[in-house]
Amino acid sequence: MGSDFSSPELYINRELSWLEFNARVLEESLDSSQPLLERVKFLCIFSSNLDEFFEVRVAGIQQQIENHSSDVGPDGLSATEIFAAIRKRVRKLVDIQYREWNEKLRPALVENGIRFVQPPELSPKNRAWSRSFFMEEVFPVLTPLAVDPSHPFPQLLNKSQNIIVHLRKPGRAHNGGEFHAIVQIPRVLPRLIPVPPEKGDGADTDYIFLTDLILHHAGELFPGLKVLGAYMFRVTRNSDLYIDDEEAENLLRTIEKELHHRSKGNAVRLELHKGCPEEIQHFLLSNFHLREEHLYFLDGPLNLQHLMPLCTSDQFPLLKDRPFYPTRDPALPSDADIFEVLRQEDVLLHHPYESFDAIIDFLDHASRDSQVLAIKMTLYRTSGDSPIVKALINAANNGKQVTALVELKARFDEANNIQWARLLEESGVHVVYGVVGLKTHCKLLMVVRRDSDKIRRYCHLGTGNYHPRTARMYTDLSLMTSSERLCGEVAMLFNALTGLSEYPAFEKLLVAPYDLANHLKEKISRETQLALAGKPGRIIFKINSIVDEEMIKSLYQASCAGVKIDLIVRGICCLRPHIPGVSENIRVISIVGRFLEHSRIYYFGNDGSPEIYLGSADLMPRNLYRRVEVVFPVECARLKKHLYDDILETYLADCVKARELLVDGSYKRLKPGNGRKATQAQLTFRETARHQSRIISQKNKPVKGFTPVKSMKE
Repeated sequence: MGSDFSSPELYINRELSWLEFNARVLEESLDSSQPLLERVKFLCIFSSNLDEFFEVRVAGIQQQIENHSSDVGPDGLSATEIFAAIRKRVRKLVDIQYREWNEKLRPALVENGIRFVQPPELSPKNRAWSRSFFMEEVFPVLTPLAVDPSHPFPQLLNKSQNIIVHLRKPGRAHNGGEFHAIVQIPRVLPRLIPVPPEKGDGADTDYIFLTDLILHHAGELFPGLKVLGAYMFRVTRNSDLYIDDEEAENLLRTIEKELHHRSKGNAVRLELHKGCPEEIQHFLLSNFHLREEHLYFLDGPLNLQHLMPLCTSDQFPLLKDRPFYPTRDPALPSDADIFEVLRQEDVLLHHPYESFDAIIDFLDHASRDSQVLAIKMTLYRTSGDSPIVKALINAANNGKQVTALVELKARFDEANNIQWARLLEESGVHVVYGVVGLKTHCKLLMVVRRDSDKIRRYCHLGTGNYHPRTARMYTDLSLMTSSERLCGEVAMLFNALTGLSEYPAFEKLLVAPYDLANHLKEKISRETQLALAGKPGRIIFKINSIVDEEMIKSLYQASCAGVKIDLIVRGICCLRPHIPGVSENIRVISIVGRFLEHSRIYYFGNDGSPEIYLGSADLMPRNLYRRVEVVFPVECARLKKHLYDDILETYLADCVKARELLVDGSYKRLKPGNGRKATQAQLTFRETARHQSRIISQKNKPVKGFTPVKSMKE
């Protein structure tokens, strides 16, 4: 009990833990019980995740190495050791990915009439079509760039696919007059080209990868020259933005300027087809200032994300999951007076099982309601054609006081947020860019309305972004309330963020970077003291990541005291469970399924009077100390019971999509048996939502909350 829990053996490296999360994503593509195109989708997501990992995390580690940094984390690994471990693990995972593509998924797609063909494999009629398509649709967009003493190596964009062509001028001796040229694959062209069906082809659908079409016709780009070889390659660059917002006079313009540099950052990874000649390898590595340790060979398409259109189209419904449509919460039917409902009771929504439309309706109604005086909200990420932004603009046009805290530094959404910030400002919305030095990551919406009895505040507090598209793919929780005390604290927080006043102490809200970490540690300590006194200490956290060393130490301390701890951690987990005398009372599971687990729930047993908090924060230093985050209580007894009985307990019972973290840092997929029923949390929630939809459609009396149904077949 007296240990300070500082030994490196007690911690899992953050980057290696993230790679294990992506390995769980890849594992979903290996699962033959899933529909075929769902498996392909997970293959695409794996690639997308890996790109961002290299752009941000690996880029940062390489900078540490170049700067000879001696910093080590709680796990005791140096940047050089981490980089070596990453390289080893990534190469193994990528080999698994392409083996799955070549040996399982591609043949299975062929069996189901989806074929990927090379131009020479086409019928004479379609070969003629493919050449015509190349000359008319592709050739005019291509720009071959010579690389020789008078033409420097071009500046190629981040994650761009390119062809390096080895050429020789005619009439020159062998190895004389040879040079290289680069052809960048234009991003404006579709990467997967459907081949026109011919009569008698049956139901088969043929596709050509754009890269294969260009490679086949590479000679057309260099008339009079001999093509000795043409090879695909892809470069990944450092994409983190470097912004000192204390020094930036105009943050919006500064970020705009930095975005232009993002696609031209230092190279961090080079991907090549297997079989590319060593001479080409060394030539590219030299020009990108990389070493062989940065080189990855791929046995197939260089960017498997180009298969995603197959997964998102409506063309192959039998190869996908059964469609799912969110239900309406019984408390908020489409014709409900939302303000009247919230004056009577709090409403808790579980997305995507319950529709995000209720939030859009709430804001849209407020924008048109003559009794609404003001609207304030935070915007971290939102969709392209956002109904949220439209409602804010409508509210401003209708004379209401509208304030939006737009986070310009939401990674990889900076350009979108700049666009919406300008649009909002032009429409008369007061746009605030948050607190200097901090990202505003909390999810808050407040409507001020003149009711018949008094001016009242109505609030939405959530765990996810105001993004209608991701609200159909991410699991999140929304609390809608008119609680005077809670809404009053939300109002005070908005004033502190927009007015830059001193942070007020709150009774209800836990707010980072001010007091969230301390409050969470105090609540963990309370469970610890209860356990030491012989009472049942209980903690359940459902979060995306746990990295913060001090928070992990607090959980270790609680475990040593006998507190039973369940952690449902989607992604990174640096805590090592099941260590005798340290974490033997801690169980960690991760659920990867059809939807991205995104909700954060903090449950404390509190000696039989449980406390449940929801919020936007994970247990990472950036969330606890470098962002504005809000964790808020759910105080309605009915909703607390629903959160525990119907949501947390269902997650903890999952033994189909759940994997348990072992002491060595690996994950074991759970299976039914030994008293465990075949429970799949996301499927349970989907079936419950479908059951609720049937009740609503039959106009029977709605059933409150989620009550899991018997049939789990899908």
